[in-house]
Amino acid sequence: MPPEDTTAAMLIAGFMRGTTAPSRLEIAAVGPQIAAMNLIVNGEKRAFEGVETVAGLIAALALEPTRVAIERNFEIVPRSAYGSEALRDGDRLEIVQIIGGGDAVEDTWSVAGRTFRSRLIIGTGKYKSYEENAAALAASGAEIVTVAIRRVNLSDPTAPKLTDAIDPKKTLFLPNTAGCFTGEEAVRTLRLAREMGGWTLVKLEVLGDKKTLYPDMIETLRATEMLTKEGFEVMVYCTDDPLMAKRCESAGAVAVMPLAAPIGSGLGIQNPVNIRLIIEAAGVPVLVDAGVGTASDAAIAMELGCDGVLMNTAIAEAKDPVLMASAMRHAVIAGRQAYRAGRMAKKTYADPSSPLAGLI
Repeated sequence: MPPEDTTAAMLIAGFMRGTTAPSRLEIAAVGPQIAAMNLIVNGEKRAFEGVETVAGLIAALALEPTRVAIERNFEIVPRSAYGSEALRDGDRLEIVQIIGGGDAVEDTWSVAGRTFRSRLIIGTGKYKSYEENAAALAASGAEIVTVAIRRVNLSDPTAPKLTDAIDPKKTLFLPNTAGCFTGEEAVRTLRLAREMGGWTLVKLEVLGDKKTLYPDMIETLRATEMLTKEGFEVMVYCTDDPLMAKRCESAGAVAVMPLAAPIGSGLGIQNPVNIRLIIEAAGVPVLVDAGVGTASDAAIAMELGCDGVLMNTAIAEAKDPVLMASAMRHAVIAGRQAYRAGRMAKKTYADPSSPLAGLI
C-alpha cells in the first residue's frame, strides 16, 4: 500500500477505536482524492468521494459505529471488519439502529400528498351554532372539515363566522360545491374558493335533482376534468357504481367518495358489495360520503376497507351532536382496526368454542 493510503487507513482505524472522525481536509491532505463511488444506502442512491471501506462510509455519514449494524449486499458485516470490508461501486447497504419499541408506523392515510391520522371528515352545516360545531369537531378528532362557499352577508357584516370558532390554520378546510347542479357552477365556485383561501384540495359534488341529491355523473366527470386541468386536486362525490368511480379516477380525481345512501337520509350503506368493488379497483383513496346515520354505519364502512368516512347530518342532527361525534370517532377507529385484523370466516353451521370431547 502506498504511504498515502496507509496514512488514510490509520486515520479511519483511529476513528474505529473511538477517536475523532477524520475530516475531509485530513483525508485530502494525505494523498490524491479517490474517485466518487455510487452506493445504495438504505434504498437511496448516493455518491461518496474518498470512501473505500465500510469504516470510511460510517465516517462520511457521521455515524457512531458502535450504535449501528450494517448489511452489505444482504450479508451482515461484523463490526470487527468495518475497517477492512472494501466497498465497490453499486454496493447495496442497509444501516439500522435501535429505536423505541411498539408500532413505529402510524396507521395514516394520504391524499394529494397530504397525510392525516384521523379517517373521519365532518361537515359544518346544520349545527345550532358555530360553537357547537367546534365542540363536535374537537370530540370527533377530525383534521378536515368541509365548508360551503356562500355570498357574504352584506346586511350584517359583523355576524358570526365559521372561522371565529374553527381555526383554518389548525383544521384543513375542504371547500365543496354543495348546491351546484352543473359543471360550470361547480368550477366557478371552486375558483372563488381558491382565490379566497388558496385552497386547491377540494370536494366536488354536482347534483342531479333536488329530491334525491344524487350526483349527476355526466356533469361530475366533465367538472373533474376541467378542475384537474386548472390544477385543482379533486375529491369526487359519486354514485356507488364501480365503473363510474373508476372513470372519476381516470378523469383525475385524487379520491373517490361514493355515497352510502342519499345525502342526509341516515340509511347507512345500502350497497356494501359495490363499495367493496370500488375499493378493490381504486388506485386512489376511497371514502364513503353521505347517508351515514349512526356509529355502526361508520364502522361498517371502515370494515369494508374504506380509507375514511365523511359525514355531516349524522352528527349535526343527533340529539347530542358532541357525544355522537365522539361515538363516530371511536366507530371509525374500531372499524379500521377490525379491517386490519381480518375478520373470521363466515360459516353455515355452528363451530363450538370449547371441545366436545371429554364431556362429563
